[in-house]
Order: sequence, then structure tokens, then C-alpha cells
Amino acid sequence: MGVHPGEVRLIAQPAAPPAPSLQLLQQKIGIHFRDPSLLLEAVTHSSFANESPHLSPRDNERLEYLGDAVLQLISAEYLYKHHPGATEGELTQTRSAMVNTNTLALLAEQLDMGAYLYLGRGIAKGGGRNLKSLLANMFEAVLGAIFLDAGYDAAYHYYLNRYRSLPSPAQDENFKGRLQQVAQERFGETPFYDSEGARVGNRREYTSVVFAGAEPLGTGHGATKQEAEQDAARVALQSLVGKPAALAVAKPARAARPRTARAPRVARVQPASANTAATEAPAEVVAVASEAAPAPSTEPVSEVVPPAPRRSRQFGEPLE
Repeated sequence: MGVHPGEVRLIAQPAAPPAPSLQLLQQKIGIHFRDPSLLLEAVTHSSFANESPHLSPRDNERLEYLGDAVLQLISAEYLYKHHPGATEGELTQTRSAMVNTNTLALLAEQLDMGAYLYLGRGIAKGGGRNLKSLLANMFEAVLGAIFLDAGYDAAYHYYLNRYRSLPSPAQDENFKGRLQQVAQERFGETPFYDSEGARVGNRREYTSVVFAGAEPLGTGHGATKQEAEQDAARVALQSLVGKPAALAVAKPARAARPRTARAPRVARVQPASANTAATEAPAEVVAVASEAAPAPSTEPVSEVVPPAPRRSRQFGEPLE
């Protein structure tokens, strides 16, 4: 698969490229592009395309979109073939680890892709070449360009050869997926996110608040909407994980209070109902009447009326 015959791509080659030669990047990738304009488009950020349309009028967002779809298919095919005993949930979780921002940024760093990224002046001065989100987007865009220029097999091996070379397996940082499970089990609700972007200096920053019902669970920030939502989910998970321990500590305290409150209540009821215990016999005084039954037959009435002797007898103290 590739560009259909007869399709013309009108992307100007830069006369004086602001980054190292793309020939060196092709050597690192291990693929020589038949259409070099595809690679130029893949490494062009929108900030550069806006500032220098005469050098590279197309940014890499469309190729990033295509590369993301190709990456999902590559990872799904690979896991389906190499993990025949895994369930659908396990396959989804592992694929999330293979294609998340941190993993793709690490793969881009191995190729030093940041040095070849065409950026606008402001974002370049602000450290844009080291932003994980931009590196991950560039990696996906290059993957999309490889897919169009050399086909699916080339894209398949380009990605997996680098993924297998990682020093340790990629970790699943899909906080949103884990929060969805926790929220559904605990609240019976599916989390939803309210995200907004704002310009901070020369870059754009997103803030996201995650809800499960009416109450917010966490707030996160990031260079992209996806990063902000993942950060919000991470904060929410930290908050929710701390709640069970607090409840476990509070339960014994609540259970102990009723036992200490009932004893004084029985003591107060006994003197007030002593003269009418035999006639009224309410349900909660039955036990008190049975204990105090010998009192009328052994003690004068004048000594029974005062509350102090009645309390002293109940606690086993000698009567005066």
C-alpha cells in the first residue's frame, strides 16, 4: 500500500533546513523514502508551518492521525498472534502500554527525532524538542509516512523492531482505564472529563477535571488534552485509594460509642420508673425491673425514692 498512482504531493523542499539533514534521519530509520516530501511533512510541527509556509506548508497532524490508526492495527495484530491465551481485557491493557505517550516518546528519543523536528521559533526556545507529547506525535506521523511510502509491512517492522529493543517492557499508564473500573465499581458511574486549553507564554496548556456524578474527583494538567485527562485520572485514583483506609479506621470508633452510651441511659431510666415498674413495664425497662425487683421487699420506701441509693445498689456499693 502507498500513495495511489497519479496522486501528486506539492510540498516544497527547504533550501536551508533548520534541522539536520533528513538524509541522516532516513538512515536512522532504515528506510529510504521514494517520496521525501512525506518525511518532511511528518517532521513539520504546525508552529513551523505557520511561520514558514514557503519551506513546509503542511504540518504533521494529518500524518499523525493516520499513524495512530496504523499503530493501533500493528499492536493489535502483534498481540493477537503472540499472546493466544490472553483475554480481550488483557490484550487491550497491553496494547495501551505499547502505544501510550511515554512509550512512543521513548522510541522517538532512541532515534533522536527531536533534533529533526521543524518547530516555530517560540516553541523551539521553550524546549519543544524535549516535550514527550511532540515526540510521540512525531513518531506516529513518521509511521504514517512510512505506511504511505513503503506499505504496511514496512511500518509493522519499523515499529516492532524498536519496541522490542526497549530495555524493559513498557508500563501501562492508562490511568483513565483504571479509573473507569474503580468508578463503576464504587459509584456505578462512568467518569467524564471537562477539559479546557489556555495559552501559557509560547505554549498551550490544558486543564482537565474528572467527574463521576456531580462531585469532581481530580484535576490534571498537560501539554495536550489527553495528557491533562490522564493526569486528572491519576490524581483521582490517588484520592480514591486513600479513602478505604480512612473508613476502616473510623468503623471501630463508631461501633464503640453505642455501648458506652446505653449504660448511662439505663441508669437514668431506673430511678424515674421505679414506682411504676410493676404497672407500666415498658419494653426497655424490663431488664431493669428484673434486677431491681428485690429492692421493694427489702428496703423501706423512703430509702428507695432517693436516686443516690438506687445507683449505689446497682453498682454494688454498700447502702447507707
